[in-house]
Amino acid sequence: MAYKAGKLLREIEYPSDLRKLKIEQLPQVCDELRNYITDVVSEKGGHLGASLGVVELTVALHYVLDTPKDQLIWDVGHQAYGHKILTGRRESFDTNRVYGGISGFPKRSESEYDAFGVGHSSTSISAALGMAVANEYKGINKQHVAVIGDGALTGGMAFEGLNHGGVENSNLLIVLNDNCMSIDPNVGALKEYLTDITTSHTYNKVKDEVWNLLGMISKFGPNAQEIAQKIEGSIKSYLLKQSNLFESLNFRYFGPIYGHDAIHLSKVLNDLKDIPGPKILHCVTKKGKGYKPAEDGDQTKWHAPGLFNKETGEIIKITPKSPKPPKYQDVFGHTIVELAEKNDKIMGITPAMPSGCSLNIMMKAMPKRAFDVGIAEQHAVTFSAGLATQGLIPFCNIYSTFMQRAYDQVIHDVCLQNLHVVFCLDRAGFAGADGPTHHGAYDIAYMRCLPNMIVSAPMDESELRNLMYTAQESDTGPFTIRYPRGEGVITEWKTPMKKITIGTGRRISSGSDVAILTIGHMGNLAKDACKKLEEEGLSVARYDMRFVKPIDEMMLHEVFEKFTKVITVEDGSIVGGMGSAVLEFMSENNYMAQVKRLGIPDRVVEHGTQQELYAECSYDADGIYAAAKELVGTKVRNESVKLG
Repeated sequence: MAYKAGKLLREIEYPSDLRKLKIEQLPQVCDELRNYITDVVSEKGGHLGASLGVVELTVALHYVLDTPKDQLIWDVGHQAYGHKILTGRRESFDTNRVYGGISGFPKRSESEYDAFGVGHSSTSISAALGMAVANEYKGINKQHVAVIGDGALTGGMAFEGLNHGGVENSNLLIVLNDNCMSIDPNVGALKEYLTDITTSHTYNKVKDEVWNLLGMISKFGPNAQEIAQKIEGSIKSYLLKQSNLFESLNFRYFGPIYGHDAIHLSKVLNDLKDIPGPKILHCVTKKGKGYKPAEDGDQTKWHAPGLFNKETGEIIKITPKSPKPPKYQDVFGHTIVELAEKNDKIMGITPAMPSGCSLNIMMKAMPKRAFDVGIAEQHAVTFSAGLATQGLIPFCNIYSTFMQRAYDQVIHDVCLQNLHVVFCLDRAGFAGADGPTHHGAYDIAYMRCLPNMIVSAPMDESELRNLMYTAQESDTGPFTIRYPRGEGVITEWKTPMKKITIGTGRRISSGSDVAILTIGHMGNLAKDACKKLEEEGLSVARYDMRFVKPIDEMMLHEVFEKFTKVITVEDGSIVGGMGSAVLEFMSENNYMAQVKRLGIPDRVVEHGTQQELYAECSYDADGIYAAAKELVGTKVRNESVKLG
């Protein structure tokens, strides 16, 4: 379906076209861009609130900067839809996040205007600083602009970039997009600090006069700049009752300014181009700006609302004909409360995703026992470790892809000290339309190599509850439970919980021709494949491994003593994953068999629905069926299954 752009927007293919317009036309461009984003997202889905909140800022940046020569980096990238539309992707924008279409995030391989690939937060300052230093070294004069939200600024990496950037004196501008939100409301001292700045009426009254003074320095001789800076610094320090955080890091601070006036933003940005060294422009914006339901409604809901009626703002919900299974995340959210009601040692921790992982249920029920620590995965893990040293049992819920950011803390602070921290890795495996920056492909491989770590995955909601019960009941060290994005398979999911013997799997069905070994939710896909194989006369044994570490060696002995044809299936990296663990066992115990490993291949897999990506990588039900047919149809070169 072709979406109709407004009169000015349809003439803008690239920012060079935007820069041909008069500055007075920018508000109309903003209106048309906002309408275009809303039109497409209402029918195709995607991230809405963040992109609507930076429409004026996006237009002003591309109007003032000479992109792509000047380099513009968007932190995380949820807010970059307007940027994509203005940089050659308007006609393809309706394929955003669709299998085979454009990415939902800035991506270097997609466009020269995407200066840096993003998806995880707090990277923009470091990346922009690296570019600035590189071009200074090469003698190339460019602008380097990082746009970072107040939520992403809570990430420790952002502070590391600020700390370094302040001493390099490079041509770097950080635009702080302050909307008091990330996905969920922001938390922490930095949020309070920014609120103090933006709500200081006296400061905001005089800061424009200071700005005007700085803009006139060229008319007052060589000492004027020094005098103006001293005046500005004194006013900020006095009115804000504290020295400015950013200026203490050697950044020139400008703002706060209203972020929804494209003309004023353009003039300010144009002035800042001529001020050397590291600078911060503090813009106050509102998520969902310009679309009333998103602007006035629940901003967490309107971050990525799904499909909705643009005219009424009503979210389109498809009512299933029969009851649907719950999402794994919701089973986690309700189960941890159920467990915590009986075990006062249980605590809940998440780094800024309480609604995404459903820890918000515990935060509401037990506010003193559940913590949103902000976008700070490293801190979340070590904070959990600290709780564990005092005899508490922290359930640290982090998306699999974000756990990668805290890997050293998992090793150094948890595993080496053998602390009882339960890691619940949501969104394990393919994350769907968010694509490769959000796929949880590697956690099996990177967790199973760690000493003292238990690694498990439930096949269904009941097993998730059992594993959570086991994790808090067991006197263990670190314990990982991984589960996918989306729905499970059991509608009556609130089953009685029971303790599972750690390191034990289960045989689901017996057979004689081929054994299929699965881990986690993939066991349900194998079930469909086995049914089809059995209809064709093949005898299939199906095993749910349940644990990758410790792996069920007794069950593997059973498998390799009986079968010469084995298939392993996992929603994770083939390299180093569950299939690799099975091969290691086979080799160490001198078995010989044909083993076909199915899982995420050793390449970047792009975005699409989970089912589309399972099919692409040949481990959906059809892929498992085909692998079994191929394996059984090949002649076994050595019928001896046990050597030595």
